[in-house]
Amino acid sequence: MIERRFEQIIFASRWILAPFYLGLVISLVMLLVKFLQEILHIVPHVLEMQEKDVLLAVLTLIDLSLAGNLLLMVIFSGYENFVSKIDVANHEDRPDWMGKVDFGGLKLKLIASIVAISGIHLLKGFMNIDHTNRDELMWMVIIHMTFVLSGVLLALMDRLEGDHHGAKIAKAGEPKNEHH
Repeated sequence: MIERRFEQIIFASRWILAPFYLGLVISLVMLLVKFLQEILHIVPHVLEMQEKDVLLAVLTLIDLSLAGNLLLMVIFSGYENFVSKIDVANHEDRPDWMGKVDFGGLKLKLIASIVAISGIHLLKGFMNIDHTNRDELMWMVIIHMTFVLSGVLLALMDRLEGDHHGAKIAKAGEPKNEHH
């Protein structure tokens, strides 16, 4: 009886994470505000801007969009993996990946998004090379390559873990070789 109640309390404790995901939804709104602020700042001056400046501004918008996508993936996947299923199975706009991204997949999507965001910052640095400090650019490349290497290593570890897990399942499913 005590053990059962204790397990119920532990199981219910997953709801402590719900406010974290609500906070991430608020963060998504904050990104939207910054996105709109960038649009309102760029649009009135687009005809006066040089092509390079327009490209840099568009890269900033892409950067904010990727961060928003990343937040949405973390919100949906994290909530579904750790708190509760989101009951929108029959909704026509339900993303295909929803409910299919496990913690390992979320880690890989997270690092892939970070690499993409880092790549955009690096591209912005190269496009604005006249105003970018060489040491700063060098550190941007080093940091970007660190993210890339981390992503490759995470993917490799997940693959090795999957191969190891798959081998255990296959071995467990093998018929026993009995000799008479």
